[in-house]
Amino acid sequence: MRIALDQAHNAWLVGEVPVGAVIMRAGQVIATGYNRPITEHDPTAHAEIVALRHAAQLLSNYRLPECELFVTLEPCAMCAMALMHARFKRVVFGASDPKTGAAGSVVDLFAQAQLNHHTAVQGGVLADECGAVLRDFFAERREQYRQRRAATTTDDAPMIPAGEAFEIDAPPSQP
Repeated sequence: MRIALDQAHNAWLVGEVPVGAVIMRAGQVIATGYNRPITEHDPTAHAEIVALRHAAQLLSNYRLPECELFVTLEPCAMCAMALMHARFKRVVFGASDPKTGAAGSVVDLFAQAQLNHHTAVQGGVLADECGAVLRDFFAERREQYRQRRAATTTDDAPMIPAGEAFEIDAPPSQP
């Protein structure tokens, strides 16, 4: 999970939501990934999917039944299904995701008995550290937003008191 946290920091450095993932097989790191939807202009470029694509290429197989994924944030539905389709043996995540988590927080796709593959799931590994990275990232983003807003509001700009009407020059009428 520490390697996944390093990957999350890589995402932060390039302006992405800091989520990192590591795929291991028999104690060896096979592939890593971090969130890239913004930089890659790809809504599917979540950390898990990035790492999954690398591992599948390196192992020349789309099925990875002996692999385990370590990810700093609970997988979403897209990632959970991709991991099950790849036949992962186990998924370990750090922080829970109360908005889109698909390993128990919102839904638990891994627990669906009707599905033909069942992946073991373990949550809460280094949860405090994983959650802190996300909280710190979004706190920094909110502060940057506040500073940008403050910079665009200058003392020289005319202020319009709330609730008062004012006239705007109408554009010239069209013939």
